[in-house]
Amino acid sequence: MPAVPKLSRSAVIAVAIFLAAHLALLIGLVTPEKLVFDEVHYVPAARQMLGPTLSQPVLNPMHPPLAKEIIAASIATFGDNAFGWRYPATVFGALAIVAIYLCGLALFAAQGPAIAAALIGAFNQMLYVQSRIAMLDIFALGFGLLATAAFMHGFRRERPHALFALAGALFGLAAACKWSGLFPLGVCVVIVAMVRLMRSWRTLFADARPGDWYRPDLWPDFRAHHVALCFALLPASTYLAAFVPLYGLSLSDLIEAQRRIFADNTTTAIAGHTYMSSWPSWPLLARPVWFLFDKTADDNVAAVVFLGNPLVLWPALLALAVVLRDFIVARRWDAFLIAAFYFGPWLAWALLPRTLGFIYYYLPAATAASLALVYVLAKEGSPRWLLWAYVGVAAIGFAVMLPISAAFIGTSMQTFNRLMLFQSWI
Repeated sequence: MPAVPKLSRSAVIAVAIFLAAHLALLIGLVTPEKLVFDEVHYVPAARQMLGPTLSQPVLNPMHPPLAKEIIAASIATFGDNAFGWRYPATVFGALAIVAIYLCGLALFAAQGPAIAAALIGAFNQMLYVQSRIAMLDIFALGFGLLATAAFMHGFRRERPHALFALAGALFGLAAACKWSGLFPLGVCVVIVAMVRLMRSWRTLFADARPGDWYRPDLWPDFRAHHVALCFALLPASTYLAAFVPLYGLSLSDLIEAQRRIFADNTTTAIAGHTYMSSWPSWPLLARPVWFLFDKTADDNVAAVVFLGNPLVLWPALLALAVVLRDFIVARRWDAFLIAAFYFGPWLAWALLPRTLGFIYYYLPAATAASLALVYVLAKEGSPRWLLWAYVGVAAIGFAVMLPISAAFIGTSMQTFNRLMLFQSWI
């Protein structure tokens, strides 16, 4: 029997990852049956979209409509219940895990490390929790990671045009869910601008190597109009298309919608929040967000705490230091891309004037951190078992924290208090 072509094998694995992740995310999805945390904002906004005409005032106008439109379609299909609200999040959570696998294929050119990256990403509680709630972040993450995977696959190609165009269209959809979807698009724009600027300066590395992140022959036929099409026109087109079902082709309504989103997302927030935290603290997991805490019996609680897996995200900080070293010292293209898509979406929050932030804003960077861990653990010369041993460690951390990540499991107050390692977590 002839060998399965490489592309077909990757497609089969991607489908298998999606199905396994999707089924796992569906377990206990309808618990609790009430609205949780910010579902109280987004589900009513999705319900409003199901009316024959859009009633006034428009609910939740501070975010673009695509994720809420997807939730509305799910409610129309499955009913106005917990399953209908949350089902789309499980689809996009599974797509995000597939996207990590695709990023791993682009970076490591091997199935083992790519699958390990997907598993480590899946064993990070952040992605799991956000994939089981009707909020906007997982939709932006799913589209954004698929776009990032397309960009990474095109990065080393002589003609990246089609993949960069796909990335641009997907980034527009990510931004149409939440404006933070613009951050990885900004990373791509900066990378492309740097490469084109260095080429215009005829930059050469004296000791040029095949693995350099910059080469003067990179994308020789990728012209300025291609850049504009892939990273401006296509993202703008897919972004604006999400508004058409609500506002039609009314230019004034479209402009007003953008003005309102801009005003709400750039205004300095003065009011505090119980679970607010600032961007420098997110990698340290200093302040989680309690999505749910219900007493189900005298000594039992149903809890959903948005808190990353410490056995993934704390070691990732050391891995990222190695990635930065290899990007700066060895100029490695894979280290360059991992660093760009980790630090870009995280540090972008430092540029905003808002003081009200939450650790779930760290989700895209935290997910990219799984690639940094695999980069270090799968380095040439490292024992093969080391990477898979670490995947096992990540799985143990996930299992330990699952009782405070999934309401359907429940836990005792004693276990809950034991898992709250620091005073700032309470």
